[in-house]
Amino acid sequence: MKKFILFVFSFITLSSFAQTIQNSSYSTVGYIKEDGTVQNQSYSTIGYIKKDGTVQNQSYSTVGYIKADGTIQNQSYSTIGYIKSDGTVQNQSYSTIGYIKSDGTLQNQSYSTIGYAKNVDKKWAAAAVFFFFYRLN
Repeated sequence: MKKFILFVFSFITLSSFAQTIQNSSYSTVGYIKEDGTVQNQSYSTIGYIKKDGTVQNQSYSTVGYIKADGTIQNQSYSTIGYIKSDGTVQNQSYSTIGYIKSDGTLQNQSYSTIGYAKNVDKKWAAAAVFFFFYRLN
């Protein structure tokens, strides 16, 4: 019984530190934990977002970077997009391809909701959009 209670407490504690990523139907597609671990809806780790902006896959191979100025780069340091301070997401040609609203709503360039990343830092939400859960373009 003690092990069961400990397991339930651990699960609740783990869940409280993970921010949920949802699709437009509010179905959970994944989580971003406080330490930057990215998990799918089954809690399997699919990647990592490091504090320095490095984005890695589940094998710790670097797949890209989110720079302090909002520039989004692939593993070869080629710019693939930008996240502006207002949440506008642009491709490498500065064309707007989506938006991350202040309430965490993820929208495509037509303002259609494609998902939700409530309480997720905009840069981390952008990393989730570009590298793990959605493709805006």
